[in-house]
Amino acid sequence: MRLYNTLTKTIELFQPINPNEVKIYTCGPTVYDRAHIGNFTSYIYWDLLIRALTLSGYTPRRILNLTDVGHLASDADDGIDKLEKGAAREEKTVWEIADYYSNYFLENFHKLNLVEPTKICRATDYIEQDLALVDLLTQKGYAYETSDGIYFDTSKFKTYADFARLDLDHLRAGARVDFSSEKRNVSDFAVWKFIREGENHAMKWEYLGRFGYPGWHLECAAIIHAELGETIDIHTGGIDHIPIHHTNEIAEVEAAFDKKMANFWLHANFITIDNTKISKSLGNTYTIEHLEEKGYQPLDFKMWVLQGHFQGTRNFSFNDLSGAKNRRLAWKNRAALAFQKGIIKKTAISQAILEAVSDNLNSPLAFSLIDTNELSFNDWEFVDLVFGLELTKCIQSIPNFIPQLIKEREQARLHKDFIVADDIRAQLADNNFTVIDTVDGAFWQFLA
Repeated sequence: MRLYNTLTKTIELFQPINPNEVKIYTCGPTVYDRAHIGNFTSYIYWDLLIRALTLSGYTPRRILNLTDVGHLASDADDGIDKLEKGAAREEKTVWEIADYYSNYFLENFHKLNLVEPTKICRATDYIEQDLALVDLLTQKGYAYETSDGIYFDTSKFKTYADFARLDLDHLRAGARVDFSSEKRNVSDFAVWKFIREGENHAMKWEYLGRFGYPGWHLECAAIIHAELGETIDIHTGGIDHIPIHHTNEIAEVEAAFDKKMANFWLHANFITIDNTKISKSLGNTYTIEHLEEKGYQPLDFKMWVLQGHFQGTRNFSFNDLSGAKNRRLAWKNRAALAFQKGIIKKTAISQAILEAVSDNLNSPLAFSLIDTNELSFNDWEFVDLVFGLELTKCIQSIPNFIPQLIKEREQARLHKDFIVADDIRAQLADNNFTVIDTVDGAFWQFLA
């Protein structure tokens, strides 16, 4: 398998640290609101990664986190925690908000038929590990205390700017007027925030005699070390995580443990809507439920996502989603036709599809192979293993009366009883089936 590594800015041959187990961490959602289709795009691509690794003979051990504390409303170190923001908006407790939107995310995760992670970790379950990491960073001279928190001194970590190729001189020159005088460097970031007088923060833990909560970046660093150990194989996330969140994760982990954090970093690009960034203020934050209300299945959206490459720019439109819906239905019916015709044995196309997705997750190439080649039913089952589109799930378990109706219609047509034949077609339609007549005979097909 070959993957584009953000760390080296090149496509590299993937070689796991342990051939029997691939350690993977995926940055999960901040569970303060409904996850929208832009959020789910990267999880769909990482699902393809997990499936490709598994089919290539690897055993993924994957951790996904749920940020239920500590992620402020901006990437700066000031402002309201997103969970507090959600609680204020809905007049609920932060704990209720965290539970509700965690469940909401996981429900949609399953609707998209995404492979279950080995373990899902909530940030609030790792406060003890967070504080141990803060202690270690302080002991090693990387962290210092201010009136509002414990900060990481980026000047002490000499390679801080390397991952995102940050221009720290330019960053310093452009520092805001209200830059905290207590921070030693403009790029320093909070690993622990103290709750100041007048602040309302329900999620809080005592440290150094004061109440506070973890910095957003610390959560991932602590969870990774606790669950996966030192140096993992692959870390995944969105491209927006590169300059701040992942840069800060690397600093925390590598400063604390003197070990490389991850060998491969994979980042998915954004999708836009009407060529505009997805934003609640613009009213374009469609959810999976919004798509369902408009007559699309979640797997139609998954199909649309996988039609593009994880590093490419994508613009979402309902017209394009309709195209993906029709393509998925066409594939489903091709699989059904292969099954009915007894074209079962797997062909070389399955290997070609795996080779395509093993080449930097090239799903568009794999899709073109599927469109331009004849696939057996076993090939279609393999396509489902690779992409999780549920094309073959119902084919072998359709009601027995459907093939029987096809036979009865054939007899009616043979006797030129077209009224009965048309009535049978209507019965099929009532059950979401239609019939196609070919030189090889009549076959049932799905209507949707």
